Amino acid sequence: MAWTSWFHRSWRHSRRFLPKSLRGRLTLLVLGTVLVAQAATLTTVSYYRDKFMEDVALDYIVTTIRTLRAAVSQVPAEERAEFVRNASQNQWRLWSRTLPAEARLQRQWRRREDGDMPPPPPPDDVRRDLRSLVRQLNALLNDGTRVALSRGPDPEVFISLAPNTSTDDGPQLREWLVIPLERLDPPISTPLIVVWLGGLGVLLLLAATFSWHIARPLTRLAEAADRLGEGKPQRVSPSGPFETRALGERFNAMLDALAEAESVRRTLLAGLPHDLKGPLSRMWLRIEMADDPALQTGLRHDLQDMQRMVDQFIGFVRGTDPGTYRFAPMLLNEWLPERVTAWTSVGSPVVLTPLPERTITVQGDAVALARLLDNLIGNALHHGAPPVEVHVERLEDTVRLTVRDHGEGIAPDRRTEALRPFARLDDARTRTGSVGLGLALVDAIVRAHRGELVLANADTGGLQVVITLPLAADTPSPALQA
Repeated sequence: MAWTSWFHRSWRHSRRFLPKSLRGRLTLLVLGTVLVAQAATLTTVSYYRDKFMEDVALDYIVTTIRTLRAAVSQVPAEERAEFVRNASQNQWRLWSRTLPAEARLQRQWRRREDGDMPPPPPPDDVRRDLRSLVRQLNALLNDGTRVALSRGPDPEVFISLAPNTSTDDGPQLREWLVIPLERLDPPISTPLIVVWLGGLGVLLLLAATFSWHIARPLTRLAEAADRLGEGKPQRVSPSGPFETRALGERFNAMLDALAEAESVRRTLLAGLPHDLKGPLSRMWLRIEMADDPALQTGLRHDLQDMQRMVDQFIGFVRGTDPGTYRFAPMLLNEWLPERVTAWTSVGSPVVLTPLPERTITVQGDAVALARLLDNLIGNALHHGAPPVEVHVERLEDTVRLTVRDHGEGIAPDRRTEALRPFARLDDARTRTGSVGLGLALVDAIVRAHRGELVLANADTGGLQVVITLPLAADTPSPALQA
């Protein structure tokens, strides 16, 4: 269990370094797989190369050295130098003296007289890779032949041509075949680097294209889901692999099912109130023909509640149908006083605070916004306490409309519920003919106008509904008006 918890902790820490998007993770996966495969291939090739050197190549090198030594030994001593130059085309040479100071047999390093270790070759020197090979050659050569590496600036290998009869690094080894090693370590050419970087770039491009091909349908589906959440459903074109195609097709099927359910809901909400209008009209006629005043009064109150319910249903259906909106520039400085006057003229306690001097123009539907304001004022009068205050404030790019009453307000934990259709927060709503569609209709109208609605309780008591709407594009800015 300890290693499991360690794995989970390591995974949690490593997730911080992973790309956030699916496209980035797919690209990282493809590139990481390619790089790991290359590393595994290089490791495998290096292992088998070393194995080959140990099992086969060393035997061939030992045989070659012995053959070369035997061939040179057949040439007279005075002609050996010329023979080596001619045979190697001036690439090899003969060293007819004791092993030079810059060359050393590959045994344990000896300290100098001053006690310091001799400096090792540079990191990129080919001799660093050949030291182990030379040690193995000296271990396999049992006829007195020795191999040494130079310590000077030029990498060279020394092969003895005389038997070693001494025990102190061979002072009697008078002849050495000197072979330069620079041809064994050619520099990396610029074209090779360019080809390698180009190949890596092609792999990166292929990985990005591959990940885009997989992630693009999911991105489109996410965008379609966002539009669905905004109340603007839009179908997607299934594309990509089989799984993303199937996901797109099922998303479209879900949209079709939602559209059908929405159609049934609209038909129900719109048809039932219209069907009730006929019986309600006949009931009004019969009430007027009744002789009992008490019965007439009770029936009138019941019919008024029923009529109010029918009007709420019809208003909600129209307010939630995007096809019924007709947007046009509206000057709130003129429109809002007219709507408030319609309430104050019949004695309703509604107060409009002074409007700002700057022009306030919004792109909206006058009928829908009138329904919005009437619902807010009606809810404030029925469920709150007078007076109802209407306040407008212009901000930089938006306009803020506030409707406030002086009632008890709505508890913070129930404000989300108040915006849902058919939500009833108190029993009084059943006695006033409310079906819980007022605030839901207001919220739908605000969202259709790309605005925002916030419910809050005022500092001095009462519910405060704050609506923020964007200004029209042709509205002069405050700086220009100043």
